[in-house]
Amino acid sequence: MQIYKILRSDEWVAMQAANETAGAPIDLTDGFVHFSTAEQVMETAAKHFAGAVDLWLIAADTNRMATLKWEISRGGAKFPHLYETFKMDHVVWAKHLPIGKDGHIFPSMP
Repeated sequence: MQIYKILRSDEWVAMQAANETAGAPIDLTDGFVHFSTAEQVMETAAKHFAGAVDLWLIAADTNRMATLKWEISRGGAKFPHLYETFKMDHVVWAKHLPIGKDGHIFPSMP
């Protein structure tokens, strides 16, 4: 299964250089890396990245993540949380996430 992480460009560049990331500031505060499913990621972008430019949508393979847990979060829905660093080995693809007049413009996702 693929899950999704939104990263700012500087975070994505740093992840590629280090081959991993402990996540964004909120991930560091919470102690895990936040991800979203395909059904959740647009709401995540609207709630946490409204108006933000220069973002990347990163698809990750759950089968490559040993410490992934599904936990209740926003609205009682289960969200994927990774309790290790997010590694380049987890990444399936990365696509620029442009913003339009009505919000971020998402690529088609499986």
